[in-house]
Amino acid sequence: MTMLLSALYRYPLKSCRAQALSQSQLDVRGLPQDREWMIANSAGVQITARTEPRILLICAEVTPDGLWLKAPGMADLFVALAQFNELHQADVWETEFLARRGALDADAWLSAYLNQSVHLMWLGLEPHRRLKNHPDVAISFVDTYPLLIIGEGSLQALNARVGRELSMLRFRPNLVIANSAPFAEDTWQRIRIGEVEIELAKPCERCLMTTLDPETAERTKDSEPLRSLAKFRKIGAAVVFGQNARVVQSGALQLGLPVEVLSYKA
Repeated sequence: MTMLLSALYRYPLKSCRAQALSQSQLDVRGLPQDREWMIANSAGVQITARTEPRILLICAEVTPDGLWLKAPGMADLFVALAQFNELHQADVWETEFLARRGALDADAWLSAYLNQSVHLMWLGLEPHRRLKNHPDVAISFVDTYPLLIIGEGSLQALNARVGRELSMLRFRPNLVIANSAPFAEDTWQRIRIGEVEIELAKPCERCLMTTLDPETAERTKDSEPLRSLAKFRKIGAAVVFGQNARVVQSGALQLGLPVEVLSYKA
């Protein structure tokens, strides 16, 4: 069967609820508005669902001039881009760069929700360059690469080992591929989806976030799926699932487009 693009997700606020898209432009920085905002402490260091699982329940909706924040037990809040009037150091996995903050209402809203003092940070319309793996490509508040790709066949194989159905959203992909063999994405070097070409760079290392239910933020009592992954998906000490990737040819994506493998890893 022809492999197809079956799902497309972005996460405007790092660690927030997934936003499903039916179509989108894709460029070297990834999906527009994907992780353009993040929650940070006073020093600008990221705060994610790894330590604050309730961030998973925040819905961040992008508008042309701002961001709506919605969360259980909280009144909806609109945050205008104009409020981010202060340059401040940001730190994502010890990569330091400048971003913007200053949205005091959002800081108070998030601090009340998480019961600690935090700040909302934004990349800005002309973001200062955060460089990680490719010195010619600036990235957002993502962990390492602009994209994460997972095949449906890989999740099906994992669920068979776990013994129950677990959501793809536990793994926070950007692109999901249908009709792929289990872990076929591990072998791809470059793929084409419509007019877009993507290079798969490295396996994605997995952590305790995979044990959090994306709908409730509750952690599984049996440490799944991380426990099962650790039995058969390890490279050295790292547990891996899915592939980090970058865009080498920009263009438009829409669900249902065929996926063609242009080359395989040696």
